[in-house]
Amino acid sequence: MMFKNNVQYLKGVGPQKAKLLEKLGVKTVYDLITYFPKEYEDRRQLKAISKVQDGEETSIQAQVVNQKIIYTRKRNGILKIFLKDNSGEVVLICFNQMYLADILKTGVHVVLHGNFERKLTQLESSNFTYEILDGSDNDLIHTKRIVPIYGLTKGLNIKFLRSLIKKTLDKYVDNFQNMLSDIIKHEANLCDYIWAIKEIHFPQNWQEKEKAYRRLVFDEFFLFQLALAFKKKGIKKIKKSFTCRLKRTLLTPFRQTLPFDFTPAQKKVINEIFSDMQSIHPMNRLLQGDVGSGKTVVALAALLLAVENGRQGVIMVPTEILAMQHYINLEKMLAPLKIRVDLLAGGMGKREKRKICQELKEGKIDIIVGTHSLIQEGVDFFQLGLVVIDEQHKFGVNQRALLRNKGLNPDVLVMTATPIPRTLALTVYGDLDVSTISESPKGRGKIITQCMKEKQAYRKVSEEIEKGRQCYIVYPLVDESESLQIKAAVKMFEKLKKDVFPTYKVGILHGQMKKKEKKTVMEKFVEKELDILVTTSIIEVGIDVNNATVMVIENSNRFGLSTLHQLRGRIGRGKHTSHCILIGEFKAFEARRRREVMLATNDGFKIAEEDLRLRGPGEFFGTQQHGLPELKIGNIIIDFKIMEKTREIAFKTLERVNLTDFERSRIKDALWERFGSNLKWLSVG
Repeated sequence: MMFKNNVQYLKGVGPQKAKLLEKLGVKTVYDLITYFPKEYEDRRQLKAISKVQDGEETSIQAQVVNQKIIYTRKRNGILKIFLKDNSGEVVLICFNQMYLADILKTGVHVVLHGNFERKLTQLESSNFTYEILDGSDNDLIHTKRIVPIYGLTKGLNIKFLRSLIKKTLDKYVDNFQNMLSDIIKHEANLCDYIWAIKEIHFPQNWQEKEKAYRRLVFDEFFLFQLALAFKKKGIKKIKKSFTCRLKRTLLTPFRQTLPFDFTPAQKKVINEIFSDMQSIHPMNRLLQGDVGSGKTVVALAALLLAVENGRQGVIMVPTEILAMQHYINLEKMLAPLKIRVDLLAGGMGKREKRKICQELKEGKIDIIVGTHSLIQEGVDFFQLGLVVIDEQHKFGVNQRALLRNKGLNPDVLVMTATPIPRTLALTVYGDLDVSTISESPKGRGKIITQCMKEKQAYRKVSEEIEKGRQCYIVYPLVDESESLQIKAAVKMFEKLKKDVFPTYKVGILHGQMKKKEKKTVMEKFVEKELDILVTTSIIEVGIDVNNATVMVIENSNRFGLSTLHQLRGRIGRGKHTSHCILIGEFKAFEARRRREVMLATNDGFKIAEEDLRLRGPGEFFGTQQHGLPELKIGNIIIDFKIMEKTREIAFKTLERVNLTDFERSRIKDALWERFGSNLKWLSVG
């Protein structure tokens, strides 16, 4: 219980500092001890001032000997602070930091870490961090060692935080309990947990720090993987109220109506899905594949298997545009089979919604396509057999669960066009079985990605339209924004229509339009009644038109890497060569990197890996969306090998029959401590 004590009651903290610590996510003693360093500075060998080279980043220890304020022509004051050690002098140039005059007073001893430059005979630094030394034994944690650097918030001093963590560690750390058994420690070659906690904060050397890091990352990943293992085991215990049989009353005629054959990858995935649907346990499968790899037709095959077994199917998607696109396609493809497909979305009228809900409950609708509207109260199924969730990362964990609960343990297929390597998918989505479509359908033209000026891009648009093709022009915003000077879709639609492409048919599509307007525009574009569609990133997951061969992305520096790749995936679906044109200023490092990746590859797996590196795991997977816990120390990219090892041992641990009651209870406590109410599905022991 002592670990749950509020940090406010630690000596030297109090209510004010406790509020500041809370901004860092530190509320309890446990939070403080597990608030790990973000980096380290090696201050074991402090450099003499005379030995510091021009342009070097290093640490020195010196004493303040003088201060001066220099006034510029505009009467802005620049504070100069002079420091000395036994070998020489350094000057700190402090721009807009006049407050340092009251902190770095004459006679004060400091440790400085910064970038140093030699101007003639004088050594200077304007980019530095400092810590004041008071001559006590406590200074030994701030200098002459590998020193931990922690994330801070305004009002918190690094020296105070470091000292607080050290005192708290000394007092409480020996009360930590070692979660892992000796069997696991030996199997994974791990050091002691309590030693690791001490060493990660104040390492003796880099080798010991790495040992400590590996142990703490292992424990963090192990809990996550064990939670997934328990969840998967729990799902496998559940029995469905029905199982599917391959009757082929719908599947065979459906295959015969398709103008193409399934790729080997699609056939493999369909077999995996059908095998699950014929099992007595509910399917819980992730289907991932690149943009345009043919996931939708695979999902449709699964829906038909459910329908020919007397069950209903549902597809939930994140946007009305995508819902409408699926509905139009499914209605067209399934019309010969006399299967009733319908649409349920937020923009529909109350009377229309009420009618659809009634017919869904009576079993008159075989397949329903919709958005979040599907999980509202009053939407009930007659006999729900299969749940398909498209672009699953756009939905929260609870939203997906609500749709599942509309049936009695239905089969669940979640799909994503943001693929990650299979090994990483098995690790992160450990509670799901993973199927991957690793190839695109044959006969598709290549996509060429280029950066162009606007006039060049418009010429390319005209060239393609003259060949009988169609084009998208995408903008980041619907209406003009004063804060961001970005061309907006609505304003540019008028300009493009009147001034740039007066002889072509130009349409506009965005999320703020009414349902009927959206449907009309989409149908016109599909039927080639429009040459150019001006739109927003709403079509990132949406329209599928084989004749569209140009994608112009305005202000493309404003879009994320996954969105850019998704947008590019709207073209290249026919046999003709397509062109993705990026327009924008790529000044920021991340924007330049996104451009480089887009120009270098069309491979969604490679793009997803780079996006993962650029954005970090939490943002990439959507911590709240996926349920992936916030990691205090581990990184699923850098520490992937540790994650694989923990997965292997976690699943093996669950299978062991000789687990001691002690280990079971310790791990159970740790799981509940770490995940809390998020583990409502967890049942241990």
